[in-house]
Amino acid sequence: MGLLAKTLDSKLSSVRFERIFRGVADSLMLVGSLALAFLVRLSIVYWIDRPSDLDSYIQEYVRTFLKTSWFLLLLGISVFSIFGFYIRGRNYRGRYKALVVFQAVAVVYLLFSFASFIMPSLFGVPRGVLVIGWLVAAVILVASRLWSSLWRMVIREELRNEVDLGRGAEADHVLVIGGAGYIGSALLPKLLEAGYRVRLLDAFLFGEEPIKEFVGHERLEIIKGDFRQVDKVVEAMRGVGLVVHLGGLVGDLACAHDEGLTIEINLAAVRLIADVAKAHKVERFIFASTCSVYGANDVILDERSMLDPVSLYASSKIASEKVLHEVSDESFKPIIVRFGTIYGFSGRIRFDLVVNLLTAKAVREGRITLFGGEQWRPFVHVDDAAKGVLSMLMAPGELVNGEVFNVGSDGQNYTLEQVGRKIQEIVPSAEIVDMGNDSDRRNYRVSFAKIRERLQFEPSWTLEAGIAQVKESLESGVIEDYTESRYSNARTIFDEKASRLLRGSGWEKRLIQESMPGRQTGSDRSLG
Repeated sequence: MGLLAKTLDSKLSSVRFERIFRGVADSLMLVGSLALAFLVRLSIVYWIDRPSDLDSYIQEYVRTFLKTSWFLLLLGISVFSIFGFYIRGRNYRGRYKALVVFQAVAVVYLLFSFASFIMPSLFGVPRGVLVIGWLVAAVILVASRLWSSLWRMVIREELRNEVDLGRGAEADHVLVIGGAGYIGSALLPKLLEAGYRVRLLDAFLFGEEPIKEFVGHERLEIIKGDFRQVDKVVEAMRGVGLVVHLGGLVGDLACAHDEGLTIEINLAAVRLIADVAKAHKVERFIFASTCSVYGANDVILDERSMLDPVSLYASSKIASEKVLHEVSDESFKPIIVRFGTIYGFSGRIRFDLVVNLLTAKAVREGRITLFGGEQWRPFVHVDDAAKGVLSMLMAPGELVNGEVFNVGSDGQNYTLEQVGRKIQEIVPSAEIVDMGNDSDRRNYRVSFAKIRERLQFEPSWTLEAGIAQVKESLESGVIEDYTESRYSNARTIFDEKASRLLRGSGWEKRLIQESMPGRQTGSDRSLG
């Protein structure tokens, strides 16, 4: 049995145990409330009537309790399950949990009372006992839920106070590392609109233009700094409960330019950031990876499929995923997000991505130049990529923590030739020029069933709409010269005069080398 299977079995066993424990506890509280109701009713009878045959009353109440308690038990567990107590349904997880519990108890006792009315010989429970039992059960079950929530808050606060690293994490405070980049500039407005308080850490290598309209927002704090510097990371991490790490060197050309810089940024810095996040007891940590880790494959791939990187960029992401697994534990479970090939317009658009680049060439040069047109890629609009991250921030922890998610849609797996044809449909004046095979050996189609089924994630954009959006940005003058270095990660790296180039010590290079020669499977990995 692989490591993934063991992890899943352990997780499923833990969930089953928790549900069984909750069910047993609810059962005891329901039966206990009925027993207490009989006792209270008996006390009232004795206080008011002073019956001479008290023993017969006691015997009758005991017989009735034994006859009916099992039925109340079955009713309770059934109704509570329907109300989502044991699967943590949306209403049960919400702020009105106490009201939902109260309603469920009311339904249980209404059904119990109805059975007692139509079958008095079998379920003949005195009306006074029914009323008292309902009130007692409602109070006990609601109080138990409120107490568990209060206890978790107290424990969480005590844990925060154990480590003197700042104010303590807040669940609505999000740190976005690399928040002024391609995906980050699309995610930022979604976070602010959803009501989060956002702290953004970015070196602003591409300038502040991508987020300029949000500068000064009352719920946005901006820290300009390099996430390779531990002091900046510690400063940015104080008081946040959620972290989204989008920073890094992205793209094969950008990463191939300087191996040492790639290892420093895409691997060593990930370990640094994860360690700081764990020390600050961050509740949720999301790391941006890529579907490029699948490399070259002719079958449809999911999160458990073999990994076959064909570039330093993909290998650095696989190594980073391994590092995050190594630092994970029961309280710190990073989420890995493998994005498809992104396209579309955001605050910081890129024209070193195939859809955007081919669209720009079609509009400005009248040519759609294809290399390796038979290669498959999974595509996703940058706005939908940001939407996917937001869905993971908002989802219950048991659905996402420690998991790997491909982000995209099954319907947007296309060959590069199909992409070229779609661009030509929207820019009909452009001609397709097939340049034959490309040195890029990537070829993969990806399944996005997991994020769709688990988080009900469905992209809002189609490839055609994204192409039209990029076309409009070029024709309207929003983008004047798409060949400027700021629109390309590789050209920006070529221009950068970085003075701090860590070439990597032993462990980073070993992880990179381990991921390159052999094929790995998702089952060999812990996450996902």
